[in-house]
Amino acid sequence: MSEPHTQSTQHPQQPQRTQRIQHTYPRVIETQPERTDLPLVVMPSVIESMIGPFTANLELLHDIARVRMYTDCVSDSDMILARSADADAVMVIGFHVPDAMLDRFCGFDGRAGHVRCFAFGGTGVASYINLQRTREHDVRVCNIVHYGDHAVAEHTFALIMELAREVGRLNTEVKNGDWTGADGYALHNKTLGLVGFGGIGRAVARIAQGFGMQVAVWNAHVDPSVARTFGVTLIDDMGDLMAASDIVSLHLPLLDSTRGIVTAAVLDRMRPGTLFINTARAEIIEPGALSARLSRGDIRAALDVFDHEPLPMDDPLRSVPGIILTPHVAWRNDEAYIGLTKQVVQSIASFFTGGTFNIAN
Repeated sequence: MSEPHTQSTQHPQQPQRTQRIQHTYPRVIETQPERTDLPLVVMPSVIESMIGPFTANLELLHDIARVRMYTDCVSDSDMILARSADADAVMVIGFHVPDAMLDRFCGFDGRAGHVRCFAFGGTGVASYINLQRTREHDVRVCNIVHYGDHAVAEHTFALIMELAREVGRLNTEVKNGDWTGADGYALHNKTLGLVGFGGIGRAVARIAQGFGMQVAVWNAHVDPSVARTFGVTLIDDMGDLMAASDIVSLHLPLLDSTRGIVTAAVLDRMRPGTLFINTARAEIIEPGALSARLSRGDIRAALDVFDHEPLPMDDPLRSVPGIILTPHVAWRNDEAYIGLTKQVVQSIASFFTGGTFNIAN
């Protein structure tokens, strides 16, 4: 396997600040290229920060599969198909697999396909691949679990803090000579309502309690003993949770049963002044319901996920006053990359050795 080369970029004018190391990678990283007897795994696109963690884990596929990893991030369907033309398995990082691409990979109109497994580098795989269609093709899809619970929880609170204290705006104003400042919004003694109480929701609850907040959770089959362990209050009706909360944060996975579960009627129960956070999936909200609720101008929101990504320039969310928008990065930090990349590679290894690790479909 080719070894990546690293280069450090220094900025003497800011010696007190930790600088990011700039890496130079070959265009393609391959393992065991001479082992044509082994199945081929292709990663046609990758986020640069993942390259190092991925290369550290590729040894898990030694004598199981050879790997061809392209070291840039692309989303063009034709390029992804061309790079993966002879792949037995594809690692899906940073791009969607629309039905037309899926059919090209897996066979259509009597033509044989070549891809037998997709390993998705995330948890919300249903947003990226049509799972029903993969079942029809008899192709395995794997996703990963709990790799970024703390990363997403921390980003959730970054969004909450930005709404509460407006640090980003104040930073810009001070640098521009404006010393006016702004009044903050206290978190202490406020009620945080969580819709979803898996690994991420539980991590968010612990952070909230550190701020002295009260935490309420929508009771979608949450075990009472778990609620007692985490010191949260269960509320049976989602609308009642919205009405009782000063801040609402969504942490449900996207499943057939959760798609559109946060309805316009539920959002209507939020009181004026409520802060609304979504770092889960946009599709768990009824289409159009959030934009309609925000258009009333009496609640503020911070969002990391959207119905269409990248967010179109003409999307009405862009024009909502005071809204905070981030580009689906809640899961992205150094710790999460380590867990994510290892699970993706383990999923591929499991598939080719007859295991059942992290099957999503």
